[in-house]
Amino acid sequence: MRRGYDQITQDDPARAARLKSRSLAWIARNVDAFPGDRDTGVLAEADPDFGGCGEDDACPALDPDTGLCELYESRPMTCRTFGPPARTADGAIGVCELCFDGATDDQIAACLVDSDAGAVEAELLERAGDRRQTVVAYCLAR
Repeated sequence: MRRGYDQITQDDPARAARLKSRSLAWIARNVDAFPGDRDTGVLAEADPDFGGCGEDDACPALDPDTGLCELYESRPMTCRTFGPPARTADGAIGVCELCFDGATDDQIAACLVDSDAGAVEAELLERAGDRRQTVVAYCLAR
């Protein structure tokens, strides 16, 4: 994600400035509820779902005018797998409310995707040499 942002900084500095501004605003709105190091953005290991922090706040990578991700090619694993219904660690079915607005439980279940995105993400993090986790806003604000 950071490499994608660095590329945008080179190609379109004004766009990069807007991304950073939205990220800093997200942090300012959510810092009190952030479950981790508020200076570095590293999430606490004990709360991988970050306690709902910012869940009602749009991702700063989303262009507010178009609703499109400005870092789509560099999006994190969570974004790559979010959308289709998938089982959570506790067996529940997690679903993107935007994609399945008005769908019945049976319709959602019919679209269930079983994957091991966590294992893929762990392998990518291992190769990158950094296993710390953060959120988009902190990644882009640094």
